Amino acid sequence: MSQLPEVPATSGDLATFVAGLPKAELHVHHVGSASPRIVAELAARHPDSPVPKDPERLAEYFTFRDFAHFIEVYVSVVSLVQTPEDVRLLTYEVARDMARQQIRYAELTVTPYSFGLRGIPDEGIVEAIEDARVAAARDLGVELRWCFDIPGELGPPAGEGTVRLALEQQPAGLVSFGLGGPEAGWPRALFKPYFDEAIAAGLHSVPHAGESTGPETVWDALTSLRAERIGHGVNAARDPELLAHLAREGVPLEVCPTSNVATGSVPSLAEHPLPRLVEAGVFVTVNTDDPPMFGTDLNREYLVAAELLGLDAAGVAGLARNAVTASFLDPAGKAKLVAEIDAYLAAWVG
Repeated sequence: MSQLPEVPATSGDLATFVAGLPKAELHVHHVGSASPRIVAELAARHPDSPVPKDPERLAEYFTFRDFAHFIEVYVSVVSLVQTPEDVRLLTYEVARDMARQQIRYAELTVTPYSFGLRGIPDEGIVEAIEDARVAAARDLGVELRWCFDIPGELGPPAGEGTVRLALEQQPAGLVSFGLGGPEAGWPRALFKPYFDEAIAAGLHSVPHAGESTGPETVWDALTSLRAERIGHGVNAARDPELLAHLAREGVPLEVCPTSNVATGSVPSLAEHPLPRLVEAGVFVTVNTDDPPMFGTDLNREYLVAAELLGLDAAGVAGLARNAVTASFLDPAGKAKLVAEIDAYLAAWVG
């Protein structure tokens, strides 16, 4: 498995610019965003878990042999969230880490079906995330929205359970419906009935596709699941017809460079297809996926993208605008955040 890329040799000035840049994030997993401190705290609450209780040992635990091993480790961390109080703690602390990075808005991918398997009632899950959402906006200036995500490896029962919870509970912050987990062996079309229900109820379709499998999975997500954005989608670069379709239709990709290297989906950062996607005119956003597990954060991913694409401060600000444009934030919220990005850039170059 490839080693994680080093932090790019970007100028200190650009790193400082990125650190202060107002941002939005569209592809970041709820449990996968738990910092080592929070994971260790949850592990201490539930000592029967194999997850280390010492934050120092978590870096070794979060070293992945391949994508299947990543899923195994991820599921072990999910198993630490066993009560509504755990859910609330995790959610609020994720927002706290986002605030430190100047993230103003994030669409957090939540997998409520997995919490339900551990005995947390639907009402408890929704009350916990909504309480944390309101508190994060009030205390931290971070606006959170939810993508309810099907854990694909659990098959149709997970699809049915996820859409049922979404439509029965209807949390105020819920904006979209997703599909995660391993792609191989779980065709996107298998989950079409649940996406049809979610879309009919007004939710946006944002499945993972084309991360650990080829461009055919992206096509399936577009045709079977009516995807409005694609989670990852990097292997679309292998299909010129698909690239042309994505560019023509303006379908955004939620690209997570370090994650792709960490899970072995891309051999190395030098071989990452992000430049080919941009050259083909595909609309891209930059995201973290599961940042503490991959030793990254959104500031670092922006520097990685800047290195790959040869961007200056104005180019990086353009990536920040892309995320706002592709988001499901309301028009007034989008206008406000874009204005903040533009003012920050103007002050920097002025």
